[in-house]
Amino acid sequence: MATTTKSAKTAKPASAKKPAAKKTAAVKKPAAKAAPAKKSTAVKPAAKKPAVKAAPAKKPAAKAAPAKKSAAVKPAAKAAVKNPAHAAEPDAPNSGIKAIDLFEAYAKGKLPKDHGYIVSSFFSENSLYGIYEVVSYSGVKAIHVTETGLLFQTNGKKLYVLLEPASYATKYMEPVSRKEEERIPKRFSELEIIIAKNQTKIMIAKEPVESFASFTVLKPSGINFAIVFYNLADVYDTIGIFFEHSFNKELKVPQADAKKAAVVVSRMVENTMSFKGEFA
Repeated sequence: MATTTKSAKTAKPASAKKPAAKKTAAVKKPAAKAAPAKKSTAVKPAAKKPAVKAAPAKKPAAKAAPAKKSAAVKPAAKAAVKNPAHAAEPDAPNSGIKAIDLFEAYAKGKLPKDHGYIVSSFFSENSLYGIYEVVSYSGVKAIHVTETGLLFQTNGKKLYVLLEPASYATKYMEPVSRKEEERIPKRFSELEIIIAKNQTKIMIAKEPVESFASFTVLKPSGINFAIVFYNLADVYDTIGIFFEHSFNKELKVPQADAKKAAVVVSRMVENTMSFKGEFA
């Protein structure tokens, strides 16, 4: 009996092992907590940040786009330079220029010796009275600078255009009989006359005056000019546009009338001053 009681008491330690089981379970819990810690570290990597930094990398591409636009504009400019008309006129410059100041062209060696047109102006300083001279020439043997201008050793044709404002005092007088700075060698019957809405008279000679052997283009002063037009395919249209602008801006002819008169001038140049015979 005494022996049996001791063994029962010694059997109690079996329950003492239970706390050990609890400790083991408690140890496993921290391991479970560590797992979320790994998830948080997995979230931390700022994978999105590089993506945000990569977005600015697209900005240089946006800057490159304007560069393509500017490059696209350049061919259009080159196309104008490569106008096929330039190939037909060896004296024309290669920059697409259709007209240039006469004396500048001479100084730069760009003055055509064959098939050229020159437009000179002689404006009054006190009124809107103005005279234009359109000269066509070809086959130049030599060009000399003189005290008054440029001397061309060749034949030439000269077409006169006279603009007379409504306020002109002696409008009844034939243009050939007027004082020197207002005179052209033509009578009313030899002129085509257009009257603008503001009563300005645009008088265009029906026929040019021919000069033989040589002629001189005077050096302009003040607001006057002397311009040479290259004999390109659209030279008559270019001359017409030039006169339309000059009539309207410099001599105050209404736009519609300036355009009408400019068309007459360009057609007159084309029909009476083309390069035929001695000019061919």
